[in-house]
Amino acid sequence: MTMFCLTPVLVAVVCILIAWIFKNADGNIQRRKEETRARAEARPWVDEDLKDSSDLHPAEADADDWQDSEENVEHIPLSHTRYPEKEMVKRSQEFYELLNKRRSVRFISNEQVPMEVIDNVIKAAGTAPSGAHTEPWTFVVVKDMDMKHKIREIIEEEEEVNYLKRMGRQWVTDLKKLRTNWIKEYLDTAPILILIFKQVHGFAANGKRKVHYYNEISVSIACGILLAALQNAGLVTVTTTPLNCGPRLKALLGRPTNEKLLMLLPVGYPSKEATVPNLTRKPLDQIMVTL
Repeated sequence: MTMFCLTPVLVAVVCILIAWIFKNADGNIQRRKEETRARAEARPWVDEDLKDSSDLHPAEADADDWQDSEENVEHIPLSHTRYPEKEMVKRSQEFYELLNKRRSVRFISNEQVPMEVIDNVIKAAGTAPSGAHTEPWTFVVVKDMDMKHKIREIIEEEEEVNYLKRMGRQWVTDLKKLRTNWIKEYLDTAPILILIFKQVHGFAANGKRKVHYYNEISVSIACGILLAALQNAGLVTVTTTPLNCGPRLKALLGRPTNEKLLMLLPVGYPSKEATVPNLTRKPLDQIMVTL
């Protein structure tokens, strides 16, 4: 019986082959790391606070939570007003014309706004539909001057970093026509700041987590209604999403762990010197498809 022996040449070939395999493996790992880093750098503007890892999947809901469901809620006749066709056209046209005048205003007067108006516009926002009627929103109204200034300090500190590093050249370039930067004077001058938080989950009566379905979509719809209500009341605002400011603002305002900042609206009357970019909106044939 002959023994299989490795010649020096064969040993060398095997060693070279093994080294090549390991080198390729290391190269693949490094390449995957670089691809992952490139994908991350391609979207440097992603707001970490809007990345939801805390949303519950329905399967994770505790069985005991179903005891608190409202499946036995009474159904009542719908209260609805149907208008004649001419009146429908008139009302829809007038509503469009009202909202078509809405502009993002960054020059806001310090003149005080009646709190009853703020109460009413937030109640209007609270009529928004929500997933399984969970109403996953919290509207934090800030009137205190010191608190508003602290909010401004946090936002301007983060926004400077956003403009210089996080947002990327293209986004900063696209914003030039709006003449905006990280200086947010309106956060001091506006008499009211409304910070809208989404509740990524709720709590059942027994203290356990309760699923808030489609929480971000639900709160976004509420924000849209709030913008329309503010316009209807004769007030102005500018939609701001303070990039990467959420955790610090949440801590400043003492909000619970299940809430995340979605939007901030400075609210008031336009200042006398207020200007807005001369922008146009897309015509109907560019935003609607009829089949």
